[in-house]
Amino acid sequence: MKALAARRHHRLAPVVLLFLALLAMGGAYAAVAPATANAETMTEDDVAKGKQLFEANCATCHGPGATGTQDGPSLVGVGSAAVHFQVSTGRMPMQMSGPQAMAKPPQFDEEQTLQLAAYVATLGAGPSIPTAEMVDPALGNSANGAALFRTNCAMCHNAVGAGGALTEGKYAPALWDTTPTALYEAMATGPQAMPVFNDANLTPEEKRDVIAFLAEQRDGSVGGLTLGSLGPVSEGLWVFVVGLGLLIAASVWIGAKSS
Repeated sequence: MKALAARRHHRLAPVVLLFLALLAMGGAYAAVAPATANAETMTEDDVAKGKQLFEANCATCHGPGATGTQDGPSLVGVGSAAVHFQVSTGRMPMQMSGPQAMAKPPQFDEEQTLQLAAYVATLGAGPSIPTAEMVDPALGNSANGAALFRTNCAMCHNAVGAGGALTEGKYAPALWDTTPTALYEAMATGPQAMPVFNDANLTPEEKRDVIAFLAEQRDGSVGGLTLGSLGPVSEGLWVFVVGLGLLIAASVWIGAKSS
């Protein structure tokens, strides 16, 4: 009994107990935590299926080893996030040649998209598909997101994400119907004419703040008519066409009455 009591009062006993408690908590969390699908956690069988999908649907433009051809860029090192964004939004496979790939109903389901992303991820390191926590608008700061969006994105996507025209037939799409995951992936990978916002430009928390701001814009304007949310273009058209039209009509009516 004395030997057992001595061990219980050993100076390393608290450290051992703390380690065992942390180990038990970690095991319990792993047992009950929901598993989320991610290209980085896919099996070798999924990667093999992704390779088959790639060879059947993507190799014509991107090459058998995804090293690129004259019709499509190399995908080595683009990461799973780029593939998931392009395929899940229907931009790839591309329907036709043009200034930029247009969003359309996706050709592959989510499982197939993750398999494609998992295969491309094995070709070289690149941005990964974000977790649900990284893109949860409820965890973001929309006020900070608004400031970040005005500084980095509004010149192309409009101050509230309504989209806008660019040069040479390109355009910045409206962002209201874009999923939080796709928004994060677009910032991390820079598709089309969009610049890349890596973690040195916008931290993962700041990206989530931007997502939180855009999520609020889906509820509509709090200041009256949105007029398409296109800023001075639609507002100026309203003033000149409707406003001046009413003034001219009133002037003509007054002149007719006075004569």
